[in-house]
Amino acid sequence: MLTDKNVVVFGGTGSLGRLLVRRLLAGECGRPNAVTVVSRDEAKQHYMRLDFQQLAVSTDDIIYHDSTRVLQFRIGDVRDFRAVRSAIRDADCVINAAALKQVPACEYFPYEAVQTNIVGAENLVQAIRDNNSRVKTFIGVSTDKACKPVNVMGMTKAIQERIFTRASMDCPDTRFNCVRYGNVLASRGSVIPLFHDQIKHGGPVTVTTEVMTRFLLSLDTAVDTIFAALLQGRTGEIFVPIVPTARMIDVASVLIGNRPIEIKMIGIRPGEKEHEVLISEEEAYRTVRRGQYYVVLPMLPELRTVTPEKSPLESGEYSSSSPVMTTEEIYTLLETNELLADQALDKAFAGTQAV
Repeated sequence: MLTDKNVVVFGGTGSLGRLLVRRLLAGECGRPNAVTVVSRDEAKQHYMRLDFQQLAVSTDDIIYHDSTRVLQFRIGDVRDFRAVRSAIRDADCVINAAALKQVPACEYFPYEAVQTNIVGAENLVQAIRDNNSRVKTFIGVSTDKACKPVNVMGMTKAIQERIFTRASMDCPDTRFNCVRYGNVLASRGSVIPLFHDQIKHGGPVTVTTEVMTRFLLSLDTAVDTIFAALLQGRTGEIFVPIVPTARMIDVASVLIGNRPIEIKMIGIRPGEKEHEVLISEEEAYRTVRRGQYYVVLPMLPELRTVTPEKSPLESGEYSSSSPVMTTEEIYTLLETNELLADQALDKAFAGTQAV
């Protein structure tokens, strides 16, 4: 699909963006002519460039040998319309992973979240709409917090989803899709790296409440969802991966193992929910299943191409509250993704030795 195309990834220096770029360069959706990372952090871009240069010379996989030509970087902020317009001028496909996403930070600085998550989204749409853009495919990365939002981060992301849905009507030559998912395992700022650090220093491991649950998915599953939307999406649809859920206290217990480390309850942080929802009861009637994904059809009836006869969600919504994984299942998931505390420390030590 992306062979000989120009792909632009906003927020491409984050945990998700780096893996997304690597898999794009590997040709999983075709061999792009260029993959351009747009972000405002020059240091992250510098180290990402060095990582891919090293990958190009050290790997036996010839796919990466050309990455130094294909991979490009631009300093720019999604809040800046001129930077956005310039970045997508020659783009065929745009993926927006730029976000202000830390829940407490958004609560304390709500207008900053508006600037990035809402104004940034409108800048992207305006740049496509008003400049005869050649962009044919657009993917916006959303979050479970956009569904039935109770915090600023979720509210701004919910509006972002609506902006991209409406853009499907204003830009009929561009297909707009979103992906919506929960906590990405070991992504920057997520809870598992925090648990690792607390265990490394002897504890305590801090958990909000005994009943708090979250959806858990790997970085690869997050990228798989983006690729599914790229390959299967119809304009205005939101792709939601079907993933396991877990109690955070169980995740902490599995990571601690037999270590004499205390688990300490600290209460819910500003803006947090005890249980997350990926698809609400109000969205269930316009939800269909495609393979390993639920697909929420557009709210605007003018954009719907099908009408589901029956929702695949028997409980009426897709919530992290149940069914939750057993501790054995959590252990297997973490072990598979090399996220057990000992595995994480081994990887960190190996990285230090390599440097």
